[in-house]
Amino acid sequence: MAVAEVEPYLLSGGSEDPAAWASTVLLVKVVTKDGRVGWGETLTSIRAPSVVAMVRTLAKAMRGRDVHNVEANRLFWYRLDFNYSVSIESAAALSAFDMASWDIIGRELGAPLYLLFGGLSRSRVRLYANGWYGGCRDAGCFAERAREVVGRGYTALKFDPFRDSFDVLDGASLRRAVEAVAAVREAVGDGVDILIECHGRFNAESAVRAAEALRPYGIYFMEEPVHPEDLEGLARFRSAARVPVALGERVVNKGQLLQYIRYADYIQVDLGRFGGPTEARKAAAIAEAFGVLTAFHNANGPVLHAATLQLDAAIPNFAVQESFYDFWPRWKRELIRDALPVEGGHVEVPSRPGIGVDVDEKAVERYRAEVEVEPPREPSWAVRGTW
Repeated sequence: MAVAEVEPYLLSGGSEDPAAWASTVLLVKVVTKDGRVGWGETLTSIRAPSVVAMVRTLAKAMRGRDVHNVEANRLFWYRLDFNYSVSIESAAALSAFDMASWDIIGRELGAPLYLLFGGLSRSRVRLYANGWYGGCRDAGCFAERAREVVGRGYTALKFDPFRDSFDVLDGASLRRAVEAVAAVREAVGDGVDILIECHGRFNAESAVRAAEALRPYGIYFMEEPVHPEDLEGLARFRSAARVPVALGERVVNKGQLLQYIRYADYIQVDLGRFGGPTEARKAAAIAEAFGVLTAFHNANGPVLHAATLQLDAAIPNFAVQESFYDFWPRWKRELIRDALPVEGGHVEVPSRPGIGVDVDEKAVERYRAEVEVEPPREPSWAVRGTW
């Protein structure tokens, strides 16, 4: 089936999202010459215009190529783009195209992606809640919101308690963070897993102090504790800190992943930037060989969410899945007709063909927007009102 069209759709529902990076969704629609349609998704944030531009460039390159040949298409793009291995925009564009290609293939065969990836290892996926703590800057707010999350049935939640600390975590900031984590642990009890988001922003010494201070509260993992380029600092952290570590949401290829895997207990590659399902499956296999579990990064919209769940269902070394689903604004759920409801902190893996959900194209048109991206007042990764 030859590719006829590859079209980016940048969507926005306004400013109600939990963070600046979450205020838009970038979907990619692939149409074949015989009229088959598949959907993919990739990252937005302040890079949305440049990713859209790269998708349009990739569209010209892929036109006429057979959508079935996912490996050949990846190698073709790798060969064309000299900077693919170091470009988030290039990797993102290919990731969305790959995701949409698999959606088409699954629909053609009448099979959900998990059947094409080896069948079910699990029919329900355990989720951890994220995006639930917007506006929280003190321990009381974190505790109250955490109770609400657990009241919805979640058994795991993640948050960033470090406010506006960056690089160096001073004593007062660390005490505030400890107070917040302690309050959440008291609020939710010992049966709920607490995951700590560091957003890759500390030097090694600060990250080690944070890990040791938070360890008594039973941390499931600390995510990106040091700056992602600081591999020496990461080695220092790993040798000194006694908490599990999750890494990899920013890596875009297998070579980069191998630089991190030896320091990780969990890998967090993102299907929307690592090369789509094609490459994310390989990341899971690499992790399995190192005895590392997966906890895929999943912080954008519903198409990425659906595709990620399909892979979660199939791989053997799955741990837990990030989810913003219940904390998105309603418009994002409308894009897939609210097809993936969370029950008891889990989601049933859909058995519909392709990525398992249908995109509501009327909703896509309703929220399509020309978005003028402005530099955010807070860092682009911060949950709104917590900086």
